[in-house]
Amino acid sequence: MTTLISRSPSRLLQTSDLLLLLVAMVWGTSYGVAKEALVFYPVLGFLAVRFCLTFLILLPQLRGEGRQAWAPGIPLGGVMLAIFLCETYGVLHTSASNAAFLISLCVVITPFVEWLMLDRRPDSRLLPVVVLSLFGTWLLSGGVDLQFNLGDGLMLMAALLRAVLVCLTGRLTAHTQVPALALTAVQTGVIGFGCLLLGTLVLPGGLPPLPTAPAFWIGSLYLVLFATLFAFFVQNYALRRSSPTRVSLLMGSEPLFGALFAVLWLSEQLSVQAWVGGFLIVAATLWTSLLRR
Repeated sequence: MTTLISRSPSRLLQTSDLLLLLVAMVWGTSYGVAKEALVFYPVLGFLAVRFCLTFLILLPQLRGEGRQAWAPGIPLGGVMLAIFLCETYGVLHTSASNAAFLISLCVVITPFVEWLMLDRRPDSRLLPVVVLSLFGTWLLSGGVDLQFNLGDGLMLMAALLRAVLVCLTGRLTAHTQVPALALTAVQTGVIGFGCLLLGTLVLPGGLPPLPTAPAFWIGSLYLVLFATLFAFFVQNYALRRSSPTRVSLLMGSEPLFGALFAVLWLSEQLSVQAWVGGFLIVAATLWTSLLRR
């Protein structure tokens, strides 16, 4: 394997590009998969299953140097808990295609959150991007016949919280050598057990018995193994072997895969106006990524 990599750098780059597109496809489909799983189990129970399983798989990473991950991982996990609650309740109350497009706005929002949290003034060239993204969101939500619902609002809140997470992660891990997988283990543990606790306290009668429907477990395992573990590995693999710009451009296709999956698999209907709005949001996201590189 090492010999092949050293002799064929162009082939290696092609492999990393294909893997990144595969991750974008997986993340795009994750909204539709989650929406299907929520038919069988409430949001808090579904998140508890998904992230407790992920935590158990990653638990061995918390030995040795991995113990350093507890201090930054707990507050970051708290923010991620809020993100996934907004995302998953958002998916429950809006279409999977809308969810995929709206969550990608976190890329446009991040420079302005950095300005507030880290005092890094955004590039003035980002202002037209904001206008473009707002116009795209307006079209996606119905244009003149505005149909902005609770789910859309929750997805926008999740996008804002994702931007906060990016800034907070940089602040809490700037002067440490925390292993990335150990940090992910703590974060997923906070999300999983946090949802387990919330479900026990908030839901009438606590969490219901686990569903037996194969579709629920297939969807949950798909999200654990591919949308979390596989995607994390590929991101790190590709960032070491491709330029950040190429990575951003390839990952920017995530909402398009999400919309296509929602239309083809879930039979969702998107008007021409909604497609135009979605494409404008993707264009704003890619434009932001290029400017920041």
